[in-house]
Amino acid sequence: MPEIRRGQNAAASAQEGSLWFPAPPWRQRLRRRLLAWYARCARQLPWRDEPTPYRVWISEVMLQQTQVQTVVPYFERFVAALPSVHHLAAAEEEEVLRLWQGLGYYRRGRQLHQAAREIVRRWGGEFPQTLQQWLSLPGVGRYTAGAVLSIALGKRVPILEANTKRLLARLAAYQQPVEGAAGQRYLWQLAQVLLPRKAPGTFNQAMMELGSLVCRPQSPQCAQCPVEALCRARELGLEQQLPRSNARPRWEQRHEVVLALRSRGQVLLQQRERGEWWAGLWDLPRKQIASARAESAQVAGWARELLGVAGFVPRRCFTAQYTVTRFRVRQQVFQAEVANRRAKLPEGARWFPIRRLDQVPLPSPTQKVLRRLGWWE
Repeated sequence: MPEIRRGQNAAASAQEGSLWFPAPPWRQRLRRRLLAWYARCARQLPWRDEPTPYRVWISEVMLQQTQVQTVVPYFERFVAALPSVHHLAAAEEEEVLRLWQGLGYYRRGRQLHQAAREIVRRWGGEFPQTLQQWLSLPGVGRYTAGAVLSIALGKRVPILEANTKRLLARLAAYQQPVEGAAGQRYLWQLAQVLLPRKAPGTFNQAMMELGSLVCRPQSPQCAQCPVEALCRARELGLEQQLPRSNARPRWEQRHEVVLALRSRGQVLLQQRERGEWWAGLWDLPRKQIASARAESAQVAGWARELLGVAGFVPRRCFTAQYTVTRFRVRQQVFQAEVANRRAKLPEGARWFPIRRLDQVPLPSPTQKVLRRLGWWE
């Protein structure tokens, strides 16, 4: 690849210890080629049509650990229901979680709601203009802050997320783990060095787009890459091996019993508490157990204790599985019809009409169980 060699021979890149930082001619070529490609190939996405701070912020939070094609309908529904930071701040948490339902990682939705209230309380609904102000908000990290500041407000602030980490590691042929402290520090520095003064938000979006569409985790499309001739990993034949990552943690198996209790066209749900998975959402009663198979008598006792009535025995229906964080969870679902109901339920438990479950914020695994039972469309 002659361009890289020519740049190296002409001292077109600088070394800080063992770290590589490109000099201005290399950076200029990268920017020119990348931006020309982005102008031709950028996807039409709803938050790009009107890149206000609010819309960019919502989209970037939703895009964390979630694919673009998944996010688009959720984004459109969310901003239609809550079109401004004032609407979001004034909404009830349950409404926010209902709009978030199905995206997963519900903590993002709760923190988004909390941050909106902070923006209204502290700045009257005007969005922060500095990195420090953004970082003071709940759930806002350096990437989210940089995305809003650069894309919506034109500030020269870098970003670093999964796609740009991968792209930068390959461009620089960085051969250390990218998730370690040293790797993060270097890639943030490199992102800052590459960022142009003019239209930094467009450059940041182009980097993310190239990483997403071309510089893929598996089988990068190097022949289609506008900056292939500048890529050090490509020159060294390391594009398939980079970026390096730390060993992934092993999955841990868990077992649960889930109670699907129905009475008079209603289903019993419990609201998840703070510190639990899906805090704030409504869920079928569930209980962690030690063994791979629950004893029916124990389940019946728990169900009677939960409702305070006797005269019914839950029957085993099916098993289901889901994953969350580093856990693989095997659920044993028991169902029962409850004829006699006591007036007072445990705190955080309520009967909900089955025909109105689409208005209740539910975790995805619970939605799947309810669909298998035929209780929810």
